Amino acid sequence: MAKHPKPEEIVAKLRQADALMSQGQSVADAIRALGVSSVTYYQWRREFGGLKSDQVRRMKSLETENARLRKAIADLTLDKLILQEASRGRVSSPARRRACVEHIMRTMTVSERRACRALGQHRSTQRKVPRGRDDEEALTADLVALAEKYGRYGYRKISALLKAAGWFVNDKRVERIWRREGLKVPARQPKRGRIWDNDGSCVRLRPEHRNHVWSYDFVEARTHDGSNIRMLNVVDEFTHECLAIRVARKLKATDVIDVLSDLFILRGVPSHVRSDNGPEFVAKIVQAWITGVGAKTAYITPGSPWENGYVESFNARLRDELLNGEIFHTLREAQVVIESWRRYDNGVRPHASLRYRPPAPEVFVPAFSAWPAALARPAPLAKLPVAERPTVH
Repeated sequence: MAKHPKPEEIVAKLRQADALMSQGQSVADAIRALGVSSVTYYQWRREFGGLKSDQVRRMKSLETENARLRKAIADLTLDKLILQEASRGRVSSPARRRACVEHIMRTMTVSERRACRALGQHRSTQRKVPRGRDDEEALTADLVALAEKYGRYGYRKISALLKAAGWFVNDKRVERIWRREGLKVPARQPKRGRIWDNDGSCVRLRPEHRNHVWSYDFVEARTHDGSNIRMLNVVDEFTHECLAIRVARKLKATDVIDVLSDLFILRGVPSHVRSDNGPEFVAKIVQAWITGVGAKTAYITPGSPWENGYVESFNARLRDELLNGEIFHTLREAQVVIESWRRYDNGVRPHASLRYRPPAPEVFVPAFSAWPAALARPAPLAKLPVAERPTVH
């Protein structure tokens, strides 16, 4: 089989033919001297005619560079198409990238090596078969069920609930499953600056023991027909326990005294009672009554609700986890459901400020104190101490 000559050799032969024809030989004689056919000669002349050896080398290098650039552009275009196809879903975790690589290979008919390079997935990670624990599926199902029922809880509170249900897991494993399932809590409002300049603020008057400082405040909501309902929340700042939630259509200064008198008889008289400067709290009858039983009032600076941080935090939690997601058809239904949530918040709900423990855990939680309903499928070791929501007839 004849060896195909290099471009430099072809140029040399064409120069040789030119030299022979310059000496008076015919074209046919010059072609015969080169030892090639006339078709090959004219093909060489059409491709390399008039070029020198260095120009041929330069042309070949440019062709090679052009081919390399075309391949690079094709690779970048393919990478762009792969990333566009992958951007339809989140590919933050190795498992999701593994599934995405398989999807790219099926839909775009590219190799595994190509898809892994475009998505930043190591091929050993792609080929390694995940070896999860035997209880991974059950734990994931319980975690997702809890996340659906407690939409405002992060993975730390969910982890505390799983431990209470009998799961022996740490927060890191719960966080890994949480991120793998794409769960997250919506962003909260930005923090605002604080000015501590009043003796009634929660910095200058810090709770030191149980029944040292109580704080109370009003929260408003509406029933399904648009009628207003009002709640008076009373919180022990040291234990973070909600002592009472009085729910009614209207609450006046006499109702405040009524709630405080019941609590004072049941739990004792606190040293201080902190509140804002609402008309029901600064009323002379309320101040005289609190002073008469041996307690002191602690009023915050007007227009500074952050100085009453304990009860304001409770109010925000009440609204976020209950009021924003519930429809109350009657006042009686609101009273039952809110009281059920109060008992759940005291006895079951993990509080981050208490190292994810409830403020007043109960050995036996009554059925009506559950919130929300129990899990559809309980954990394998123990059940959550919750029950079905009560219904009002």
